[in-house]
Amino acid sequence: MKYIDEYRDKNLIFRLADQIRKSATGEYTFMEVCGGHTAAIHRFGIPSLLPGNIKLISGPGCPVCVTGTDFMDKAVAYSEKDDVIITTFGDLMRVPGSVTSLEKMRAAGADVRIIFSGLDALGIAKLNPDKKIIFLGIGFETTAPGTAVTIKKAELENIDNFYLLSAHKTMPAAMEEIIKGGASFNGFICPGHVAAVTGSSHFSFIPEKYRIGCVVTGFEPTDLLQSILMLIRQVNLNFPDIQIQYRRAVTGEGNILAQKQMREVFEPCDAFWRGFGVIPSSGLTLRKVYERFDAGIAIPVKVVPHEENKSCICGDILRGSKTPEDCPLFRNLCSPENPVGACMVSNEGSCNTWYKYKIT
Repeated sequence: MKYIDEYRDKNLIFRLADQIRKSATGEYTFMEVCGGHTAAIHRFGIPSLLPGNIKLISGPGCPVCVTGTDFMDKAVAYSEKDDVIITTFGDLMRVPGSVTSLEKMRAAGADVRIIFSGLDALGIAKLNPDKKIIFLGIGFETTAPGTAVTIKKAELENIDNFYLLSAHKTMPAAMEEIIKGGASFNGFICPGHVAAVTGSSHFSFIPEKYRIGCVVTGFEPTDLLQSILMLIRQVNLNFPDIQIQYRRAVTGEGNILAQKQMREVFEPCDAFWRGFGVIPSSGLTLRKVYERFDAGIAIPVKVVPHEENKSCICGDILRGSKTPEDCPLFRNLCSPENPVGACMVSNEGSCNTWYKYKIT
Protein backbone atom coordinates (compact mmCIF):
# COMPACT_ATOMS: atom_id res chain seq x y z
CA MET A 1 0.00 0.00 0.00
CA LYS A 2 2.86 2.41 0.70
CA TYR A 3 4.01 2.10 -2.92
CA ILE A 4 0.53 2.88 -4.25
CA ASP A 5 -0.06 5.74 -1.80
CA GLU A 6 3.15 7.40 -2.96
CA TYR A 7 1.77 7.77 -6.49
CA ARG A 8 -1.76 8.68 -5.36
CA ASP A 9 -0.81 11.36 -2.84
CA LYS A 10 -3.55 13.99 -2.95
CA ASN A 11 -1.27 16.93 -2.22
CA LEU A 12 1.16 15.93 -4.96
CA ILE A 13 -1.71 15.44 -7.40
CA PHE A 14 -3.04 18.93 -6.73
CA ARG A 15 0.44 20.47 -6.99
CA LEU A 16 0.96 18.83 -10.38
CA ALA A 17 -2.47 19.98 -11.55
CA ASP A 18 -1.61 23.53 -10.47
CA GLN A 19 1.70 23.42 -12.36
CA ILE A 20 -0.15 22.21 -15.44
CA ARG A 21 -2.64 25.09 -15.25
CA LYS A 22 0.18 27.62 -14.91
CA SER A 23 2.23 26.09 -17.75
CA ALA A 24 -0.59 25.58 -20.24
CA THR A 25 -0.52 28.92 -22.04
CA GLY A 26 -1.91 27.65 -25.36
CA GLU A 27 -4.08 24.86 -26.77
CA TYR A 28 -2.80 21.30 -26.34
CA THR A 29 -3.98 17.89 -27.54
CA PHE A 30 -2.22 14.74 -26.41
CA MET A 31 -2.92 11.17 -27.45
CA GLU A 32 -2.51 8.23 -25.11
CA VAL A 33 -1.83 5.11 -27.14
CA CYS A 34 -2.17 2.57 -24.35
CA GLY A 35 -5.53 1.13 -23.35
CA GLY A 36 -4.28 0.89 -19.79
CA HIS A 37 -3.69 4.64 -19.84
CA THR A 38 -7.17 5.27 -21.24
CA ALA A 39 -8.71 3.28 -18.38
CA ALA A 40 -6.51 4.96 -15.76
CA ILE A 41 -7.17 8.47 -17.08
CA HIS A 42 -10.91 8.09 -16.65
CA ARG A 43 -10.79 5.91 -13.56
CA PHE A 44 -8.77 8.55 -11.70
CA GLY A 45 -10.72 11.48 -13.15
CA ILE A 46 -7.65 13.06 -14.76
CA PRO A 47 -9.67 15.20 -17.25
CA SER A 48 -11.45 16.90 -14.33
CA LEU A 49 -8.07 18.12 -13.05
CA LEU A 50 -7.04 19.68 -16.37
CA PRO A 51 -7.91 23.12 -17.73
CA GLY A 52 -10.18 23.31 -20.76
CA ASN A 53 -7.32 24.07 -23.14
CA ILE A 54 -5.86 20.56 -22.69
CA LYS A 55 -7.54 17.72 -24.55
CA LEU A 56 -6.72 14.02 -24.20
CA ILE A 57 -7.64 11.63 -27.01
CA SER A 58 -7.36 7.85 -27.16
CA GLY A 59 -5.38 5.87 -29.72
CA PRO A 60 -5.01 2.26 -30.86
CA GLY A 61 -3.39 0.86 -27.71
CA CYS A 62 -5.97 -1.79 -26.85
CA PRO A 63 -4.84 -5.07 -28.49
CA VAL A 64 -8.30 -6.62 -28.32
CA CYS A 65 -9.84 -3.53 -29.92
CA VAL A 66 -7.55 -3.48 -32.96
CA THR A 67 -7.93 -7.22 -33.64
CA GLY A 68 -9.82 -7.76 -36.87
CA THR A 69 -13.11 -9.61 -37.23
CA ASP A 70 -11.42 -12.11 -39.54
CA PHE A 71 -9.17 -13.25 -36.68
CA MET A 72 -12.20 -13.88 -34.47
CA ASP A 73 -13.96 -15.67 -37.31
CA LYS A 74 -10.96 -18.00 -37.68
CA ALA A 75 -10.93 -18.65 -33.94
CA VAL A 76 -14.64 -19.50 -34.09
CA ALA A 77 -14.06 -21.80 -37.07
CA TYR A 78 -11.34 -23.65 -35.15
CA SER A 79 -13.61 -23.99 -32.12
CA GLU A 80 -16.12 -25.87 -34.27
CA LYS A 81 -13.64 -28.72 -34.79
CA ASP A 82 -14.10 -31.69 -32.46
CA ASP A 83 -10.36 -32.33 -32.15
CA VAL A 84 -9.44 -28.72 -31.24
CA ILE A 85 -9.20 -26.95 -27.89
CA ILE A 86 -9.05 -23.15 -28.09
CA THR A 87 -7.01 -21.42 -25.37
CA THR A 88 -7.33 -17.68 -25.00
CA PHE A 89 -7.01 -14.71 -22.70
CA GLY A 90 -10.38 -13.75 -21.22
CA ASP A 91 -10.76 -10.46 -23.10
CA LEU A 92 -11.18 -12.24 -26.43
CA MET A 93 -14.09 -14.39 -25.29
CA ARG A 94 -16.77 -11.76 -25.88
CA VAL A 95 -15.31 -10.00 -28.92
CA PRO A 96 -17.92 -10.31 -31.68
CA GLY A 97 -16.99 -12.10 -34.87
CA SER A 98 -19.08 -11.70 -37.98
CA VAL A 99 -21.72 -14.10 -36.68
CA THR A 100 -20.89 -15.17 -33.14
CA SER A 101 -18.27 -15.07 -30.38
CA LEU A 102 -16.07 -17.59 -28.58
CA GLU A 103 -18.20 -17.14 -25.47
CA LYS A 104 -21.31 -18.22 -27.35
CA MET A 105 -19.43 -21.08 -28.98
CA ARG A 106 -18.36 -22.35 -25.56
CA ALA A 107 -21.95 -22.10 -24.34
CA ALA A 108 -22.94 -24.24 -27.32
CA GLY A 109 -20.41 -26.93 -26.34
CA ALA A 110 -17.12 -25.92 -27.95
CA ASP A 111 -13.97 -26.52 -25.89
CA VAL A 112 -12.76 -22.97 -25.32
CA ARG A 113 -10.61 -22.35 -22.25
CA ILE A 114 -9.45 -19.14 -20.60
CA ILE A 115 -5.77 -19.15 -19.69
CA PHE A 116 -3.38 -16.60 -18.21
CA SER A 117 -0.26 -17.33 -20.26
CA GLY A 118 0.97 -19.30 -23.23
CA LEU A 119 2.60 -21.74 -20.83
CA ASP A 120 -0.86 -22.56 -19.45
CA ALA A 121 -1.90 -23.47 -22.98
CA LEU A 122 1.20 -25.61 -23.36
CA GLY A 123 0.27 -27.46 -20.18
CA ILE A 124 -3.16 -28.21 -21.64
CA ALA A 125 -1.46 -29.60 -24.75
CA LYS A 126 0.60 -31.98 -22.62
CA LEU A 127 -2.52 -33.22 -20.81
CA ASN A 128 -4.51 -33.69 -24.03
CA PRO A 129 -2.20 -35.40 -26.56
CA ASP A 130 -5.18 -36.51 -28.66
CA LYS A 131 -6.31 -32.89 -29.21
CA LYS A 132 -4.92 -29.95 -31.15
CA ILE A 133 -4.41 -27.03 -28.80
CA ILE A 134 -4.58 -23.59 -30.46
CA PHE A 135 -3.34 -20.61 -28.46
CA LEU A 136 -4.71 -17.25 -29.57
CA GLY A 137 -1.64 -15.01 -29.27
CA ILE A 138 -2.64 -11.39 -28.86
CA GLY A 139 -1.00 -8.23 -27.63
CA PHE A 140 1.84 -5.88 -28.40
CA GLU A 141 5.51 -6.08 -27.47
CA THR A 142 4.46 -6.59 -23.84
CA THR A 143 3.00 -10.08 -24.33
CA ALA A 144 4.89 -11.25 -27.43
CA PRO A 145 8.03 -12.31 -25.48
CA GLY A 146 5.92 -14.68 -23.38
CA THR A 147 4.50 -16.25 -26.52
CA ALA A 148 8.02 -16.56 -27.95
CA VAL A 149 9.22 -18.38 -24.83
CA THR A 150 6.22 -20.72 -25.08
CA ILE A 151 7.02 -21.60 -28.69
CA LYS A 152 10.66 -22.29 -27.84
CA LYS A 153 9.59 -24.51 -24.94
CA ALA A 154 7.20 -26.44 -27.22
CA GLU A 155 10.07 -26.95 -29.66
CA LEU A 156 12.47 -28.04 -26.92
CA GLU A 157 9.99 -30.55 -25.48
CA ASN A 158 8.85 -31.70 -28.94
CA ILE A 159 5.18 -31.01 -28.24
CA ASP A 160 3.50 -31.66 -31.57
CA ASN A 161 -0.13 -30.80 -30.78
CA PHE A 162 0.39 -27.15 -29.82
CA TYR A 163 -0.29 -24.32 -32.29
CA LEU A 164 -0.34 -20.52 -32.35
CA LEU A 165 -2.81 -18.26 -34.11
CA SER A 166 -0.95 -14.97 -33.89
CA ALA A 167 -2.52 -11.54 -33.68
CA HIS A 168 0.60 -10.02 -32.09
CA LYS A 169 1.32 -6.49 -33.25
CA THR A 170 3.93 -3.79 -32.70
CA MET A 171 2.98 -0.31 -31.60
CA PRO A 172 5.26 2.18 -33.46
CA ALA A 173 3.87 1.39 -36.92
CA ALA A 174 0.32 2.27 -35.85
CA MET A 175 1.51 5.48 -34.20
CA GLU A 176 3.24 6.46 -37.43
CA GLU A 177 0.09 5.59 -39.38
CA ILE A 178 -1.91 8.00 -37.21
CA ILE A 179 0.60 10.78 -37.88
CA LYS A 180 0.59 10.11 -41.63
CA GLY A 181 -3.21 10.11 -41.56
CA GLY A 182 -3.15 13.79 -40.64
CA ALA A 183 -4.34 13.62 -37.05
CA SER A 184 -3.70 16.89 -35.26
CA PHE A 185 -2.15 16.65 -31.80
CA ASN A 186 0.91 17.86 -29.90
CA GLY A 187 2.35 14.75 -28.31
CA PHE A 188 2.06 11.08 -27.42
CA ILE A 189 1.61 9.64 -23.95
CA CYS A 190 3.57 6.48 -24.74
CA PRO A 191 2.83 3.00 -23.36
CA GLY A 192 4.89 2.21 -20.28
CA HIS A 193 4.48 -1.57 -20.40
CA VAL A 194 5.52 -1.77 -24.06
CA ALA A 195 8.54 0.44 -23.40
CA ALA A 196 9.57 -1.70 -20.42
CA VAL A 197 10.31 -4.36 -23.04
CA THR A 198 11.39 -2.30 -26.03
CA GLY A 199 13.00 0.67 -24.31
CA SER A 200 12.07 4.30 -24.93
CA SER A 201 14.33 4.31 -28.01
CA HIS A 202 11.54 2.36 -29.75
CA PHE A 203 9.72 5.69 -30.16
CA SER A 204 12.63 8.04 -30.78
CA PHE A 205 11.88 8.27 -34.52
CA ILE A 206 8.67 10.19 -33.76
CA PRO A 207 10.23 13.41 -32.42
CA GLU A 208 13.19 13.04 -34.78
CA LYS A 209 11.15 12.48 -37.95
CA TYR A 210 7.80 14.11 -37.21
CA ARG A 211 8.61 16.71 -34.54
CA ILE A 212 6.02 15.31 -32.13
CA GLY A 213 6.97 14.86 -28.49
CA CYS A 214 6.72 11.58 -26.60
CA VAL A 215 6.71 10.79 -22.90
CA VAL A 216 6.78 7.17 -21.71
CA THR A 217 4.38 7.07 -18.83
CA GLY A 218 3.26 5.01 -15.83
CA PHE A 219 -0.30 4.27 -14.79
CA GLU A 220 -0.88 6.10 -11.52
CA PRO A 221 -2.50 9.57 -11.34
CA THR A 222 0.78 11.33 -10.54
CA ASP A 223 2.44 9.51 -13.45
CA LEU A 224 -0.19 10.72 -15.89
CA LEU A 225 -0.21 14.30 -14.62
CA GLN A 226 3.59 14.54 -14.63
CA SER A 227 3.72 13.21 -18.21
CA ILE A 228 1.18 15.81 -19.33
CA LEU A 229 3.29 18.52 -17.70
CA MET A 230 6.41 17.18 -19.43
CA LEU A 231 4.64 17.25 -22.81
CA ILE A 232 3.38 20.80 -22.22
CA ARG A 233 6.93 21.94 -21.52
CA GLN A 234 8.16 20.27 -24.70
CA VAL A 235 5.51 22.12 -26.71
CA ASN A 236 6.23 25.43 -24.99
CA LEU A 237 9.95 25.10 -25.72
CA ASN A 238 9.27 23.84 -29.26
CA PHE A 239 11.63 20.99 -28.43
CA PRO A 240 9.97 17.61 -29.11
CA ASP A 241 11.84 14.78 -27.48
CA ILE A 242 11.47 11.24 -26.17
CA GLN A 243 11.38 11.40 -22.37
CA ILE A 244 10.85 8.74 -19.73
CA GLN A 245 8.49 9.58 -16.88
CA TYR A 246 8.14 5.90 -15.90
CA ARG A 247 11.77 5.52 -14.83
CA ARG A 248 11.01 2.92 -12.18
CA ALA A 249 10.20 0.44 -14.98
CA VAL A 250 11.61 1.80 -18.26
CA THR A 251 15.10 2.44 -19.62
CA GLY A 252 16.33 3.64 -22.97
CA GLU A 253 17.40 0.18 -24.16
CA GLY A 254 14.63 -1.89 -22.55
CA ASN A 255 14.65 -5.58 -21.70
CA ILE A 256 17.36 -7.00 -23.96
CA LEU A 257 16.56 -10.64 -23.13
CA ALA A 258 12.86 -10.22 -23.97
CA GLN A 259 13.75 -8.52 -27.25
CA LYS A 260 16.09 -11.39 -28.10
CA GLN A 261 13.35 -13.96 -27.51
CA MET A 262 11.00 -12.07 -29.82
CA ARG A 263 13.57 -11.71 -32.60
CA GLU A 264 14.47 -15.40 -32.49
CA VAL A 265 10.88 -16.61 -32.78
CA PHE A 266 9.04 -13.88 -34.71
CA GLU A 267 9.61 -11.81 -37.80
CA PRO A 268 7.67 -8.74 -38.97
CA CYS A 269 4.67 -9.16 -41.25
CA ASP A 270 1.88 -7.01 -42.61
CA ALA A 271 -1.07 -7.00 -40.23
CA PHE A 272 -4.69 -5.89 -40.27
CA TRP A 273 -5.70 -3.36 -37.63
CA ARG A 274 -9.33 -2.53 -36.98
CA GLY A 275 -9.86 1.04 -38.10
CA PHE A 276 -6.62 1.20 -40.07
CA GLY A 277 -6.63 -1.69 -42.51
CA VAL A 278 -3.35 -3.39 -43.29
CA ILE A 279 -0.29 -1.67 -41.83
CA PRO A 280 2.98 -2.92 -43.36
CA SER A 281 5.41 -4.73 -41.05
CA SER A 282 3.24 -4.08 -38.00
CA GLY A 283 2.52 -7.71 -37.09
CA LEU A 284 4.55 -10.63 -35.80
CA THR A 285 4.52 -14.01 -37.50
CA LEU A 286 6.51 -17.13 -36.69
CA ARG A 287 9.86 -17.54 -38.40
CA LYS A 288 10.22 -20.46 -40.78
CA VAL A 289 12.13 -22.53 -38.23
CA TYR A 290 9.02 -22.46 -36.01
CA GLU A 291 6.48 -22.64 -38.81
CA ARG A 292 5.14 -26.04 -37.73
CA PHE A 293 3.48 -24.29 -34.76
CA ASP A 294 1.54 -21.89 -37.01
CA ALA A 295 -2.15 -22.85 -36.82
CA GLY A 296 -2.90 -21.08 -40.07
CA ILE A 297 -0.45 -23.35 -41.91
CA ALA A 298 -0.91 -26.59 -39.99
CA ILE A 299 -4.71 -26.42 -39.68
CA PRO A 300 -6.01 -24.18 -42.46
CA VAL A 301 -9.58 -22.91 -42.25
CA LYS A 302 -11.60 -20.74 -44.58
CA VAL A 303 -13.86 -17.97 -43.34
CA VAL A 304 -16.37 -16.03 -45.38
CA PRO A 305 -15.63 -12.30 -45.33
CA HIS A 306 -18.43 -10.22 -43.84
CA GLU A 307 -19.01 -6.49 -44.01
CA GLU A 308 -18.40 -4.63 -40.74
CA ASN A 309 -21.36 -3.02 -38.98
CA LYS A 310 -21.38 0.43 -40.57
CA SER A 311 -22.99 2.00 -37.52
CA CYS A 312 -20.05 0.98 -35.31
CA ILE A 313 -17.31 3.64 -35.31
CA CYS A 314 -14.65 1.67 -33.41
CA GLY A 315 -12.18 2.42 -36.21
CA ASP A 316 -12.60 6.18 -35.91
CA ILE A 317 -12.31 5.96 -32.12
CA LEU A 318 -9.07 3.98 -32.40
CA ARG A 319 -7.66 6.65 -34.70
CA GLY A 320 -8.53 9.36 -32.20
CA SER A 321 -10.77 11.21 -34.65
CA LYS A 322 -13.99 10.48 -32.72
CA THR A 323 -15.04 9.63 -29.19
CA PRO A 324 -17.44 6.91 -28.02
CA GLU A 325 -20.15 9.51 -27.49
CA ASP A 326 -20.06 10.21 -31.23
CA CYS A 327 -21.24 6.66 -31.91
CA PRO A 328 -25.01 6.21 -32.43
CA LEU A 329 -24.81 2.77 -30.82
CA PHE A 330 -23.04 3.87 -27.63
CA ARG A 331 -25.17 3.27 -24.49
CA ASN A 332 -28.09 2.36 -26.75
CA LEU A 333 -27.55 -0.89 -28.63
CA CYS A 334 -23.91 -1.23 -27.52
CA SER A 335 -23.00 -1.82 -23.88
CA PRO A 336 -20.57 -4.08 -21.96
CA GLU A 337 -23.42 -6.58 -21.57
CA ASN A 338 -24.19 -6.48 -25.30
CA PRO A 339 -21.06 -5.27 -27.16
CA VAL A 340 -21.40 -4.51 -30.85
CA GLY A 341 -17.74 -3.60 -31.33
CA ALA A 342 -14.48 -4.70 -29.74
CA CYS A 343 -13.91 -1.30 -28.09
CA MET A 344 -16.80 -2.05 -25.75
CA VAL A 345 -15.49 -5.49 -24.72
CA SER A 346 -12.04 -4.99 -23.25
CA ASN A 347 -11.45 -3.19 -19.96
CA GLU A 348 -8.85 -1.20 -21.92
CA GLY A 349 -11.28 -0.26 -24.69
CA SER A 350 -12.30 3.38 -24.98
CA CYS A 351 -16.02 2.60 -25.22
CA ASN A 352 -15.92 0.29 -22.20
CA THR A 353 -14.00 2.91 -20.21
CA TRP A 354 -16.30 5.77 -21.17
CA TYR A 355 -19.34 3.62 -20.36
CA LYS A 356 -18.04 2.96 -16.84
CA TYR A 357 -16.47 6.28 -15.93
CA LYS A 358 -17.58 9.09 -18.23
CA ILE A 359 -20.44 11.14 -16.85
CA THR A 360 -22.70 12.50 -19.59
